[in-house]
Amino acid sequence: ASLTKPLVTALSILHLVDQGQISLKSTLDTFFATISLPAEKKAITIEQLLSHTSGLPAYQPYFKDFTPQATPETVGKIEQLILSQPLDALPGTRHCYSDLGYMILGRIIFLVSGRGPGDYFYATLSEPLGLADDLFFVQRDTGRQPANRVYAATEYCSWRHRLLQGEVHDAHAFLLGLQSGHAGLFGNLGGVMTLLEEIMACWLGKPHRLPLSTELLTQAMDPGPEPPPRVCGFDFPTPRSSGGRYLSPASRGHLGYTGTSFWMDPHKELIIILLTNRVHPTRKNIKIRQFRPWFHERVMEEMILGSGL
Repeated sequence: ASLTKPLVTALSILHLVDQGQISLKSTLDTFFATISLPAEKKAITIEQLLSHTSGLPAYQPYFKDFTPQATPETVGKIEQLILSQPLDALPGTRHCYSDLGYMILGRIIFLVSGRGPGDYFYATLSEPLGLADDLFFVQRDTGRQPANRVYAATEYCSWRHRLLQGEVHDAHAFLLGLQSGHAGLFGNLGGVMTLLEEIMACWLGKPHRLPLSTELLTQAMDPGPEPPPRVCGFDFPTPRSSGGRYLSPASRGHLGYTGTSFWMDPHKELIIILLTNRVHPTRKNIKIRQFRPWFHERVMEEMILGSGL
């Protein structure tokens, strides 16, 4: 689900920045020069898209205008829909968690590198780190997903008219395939943990295998004395955070709609991952809202408070 945003899209964008191919200050008109964008959209930056301050709405049910058949033409049509979507606020003036912004980031990765986020993630991160069998995209246009895997079922989809198992839950990610920047990543606990360990090591300036500089990752994760609710792909803990009461303010994490989450606490050097299928068989079950903080607090009490650290 949305763990794709920090683990795939944000890391891929930062890698492109580290390689000098784009800048966090690059604007939309750089990538969509052939499209007549309104003036306010031309100035939207990569950094604003990453931090959900672009002014784009949170969500639009574009998928309802498509049949549940993923085709290459769909990508361009959804791009046009997002780029023509009126803004809810001027760029940089308001925070709004936006799937649409990350769909555009996925498209930018493709336009710059010639690879969609799924392929780019495979080439630069999952395969070099030995994680190709543990973190991957299950899509129509790739044969790389591991064989003989058992997948947790998610929701019964009224659009696709079937229970979803072994295919991406998000309808737009289903239509966008490997060019999806907001959802689509599959994985297991070991894969998520290994990647987060590399992210934390890089963030803390320790030896790591992540193809990013500590300077750039720190800039992305620690934007200033009064940070927004989210930085480049990652969330901050809040007083009512899903991470519970014990995370330090420096922690970073993210949630996924289907019931996934992670939190990294650099002060305690602790990573907590929760992978569930809380939407099975229906999204009407919202008990995850109470369970997430309870779970994190029990882990922290056992791992940190119980040890006296």
